[in-house]
Amino acid sequence: MNTILDPSVLRRRRTTEASALLSRGLGMVATTLFLFGLVGAPPEAEDALPVRLSCWTGLVLMTLALGFSTVNLRRPGGPRYNLFGRLQVIFDTLAISGIVVGIQAYSGRTVWPMLAVPVLVSAMRGRVPGALIAWAATSGILIVAAVVFGGEAMPPDDLVLALLVNLFVAGLCGTQSAAYSRQVNELTTIRGQLHHQATHDGLTGLPNRKHLRTHADDLTGRPMALLLLDLNGFKAVNDTLGHAAGDELLRVTASRLRAHLRPADLAGRIGGDEFLVLLADATPAEADALAARLRTEISRPADIDGRAVTVGVSVGVATRAPSETSGFDALSLLADAAMYREKTTSRL
Repeated sequence: MNTILDPSVLRRRRTTEASALLSRGLGMVATTLFLFGLVGAPPEAEDALPVRLSCWTGLVLMTLALGFSTVNLRRPGGPRYNLFGRLQVIFDTLAISGIVVGIQAYSGRTVWPMLAVPVLVSAMRGRVPGALIAWAATSGILIVAAVVFGGEAMPPDDLVLALLVNLFVAGLCGTQSAAYSRQVNELTTIRGQLHHQATHDGLTGLPNRKHLRTHADDLTGRPMALLLLDLNGFKAVNDTLGHAAGDELLRVTASRLRAHLRPADLAGRIGGDEFLVLLADATPAEADALAARLRTEISRPADIDGRAVTVGVSVGVATRAPSETSGFDALSLLADAAMYREKTTSRL
């Protein structure tokens, strides 16, 4: 089951995986060319066995990382995305470090700049902490190699330069990645706020008509009940106590609606003093029972600025059986007609 993520986060993840695939693929090609003597001197001598082993081991590790990266590219919102990303960092770090140490020890060539690659990838995935961990791991491997193979393989000056350069790369790329992540998070938050504003009532926080219609569409083919509620006497509250009191009464009504719904149900405000409730998989009896409870609950006095304010409510009920295809608009019309009949009857 995929995690629902913001599109910008998914795009960033796909970009990260595509970059990892490209850089890792180029690294595998270069390593293979070196093993077969097409780039540099071929490691054919007897004492070149360690470098051949390190290269073949690196190819195996990079192949495994390639598989994890492919899965993440296809499923950037998958539940194991972060786990597979960490495994890629570990395999890439071990593979490139082994290849670098092997080539340096065998040929004395300066190839330690390749260690910047796992640091860069770690920065993309783990920001500053990830970059520093990769730097510490690669630096530790270089130091051990310098001790084991001596100064010929890794001169002290080169070792110090490698540690400092890769530390600079870790700090720079880690902070840039962190800044980019903060920007993405801020944009995601703003996008979420805008979406909430577009689908919810600003006064009560309840879903608006657009959100309710979308929810009803998700219930297509299932039984559904729709309750339309209209407050009786709300205009008098506005006229006598002011609009602020009327707004507070609407918020109290919204709270009472939420308190009587099941987790799968949804209540919304569709304008003025009208509310609408969608009941998923509800029978006519269940819908009528809820309507009766809401009439009692909403008619209870509400404390508005120290005053007990009482309003009535008319409720229209419309239901859809499993075999029926009535949509949101059709049920709304039926519920509105039922609500109007109840309101008219209460005035007689």
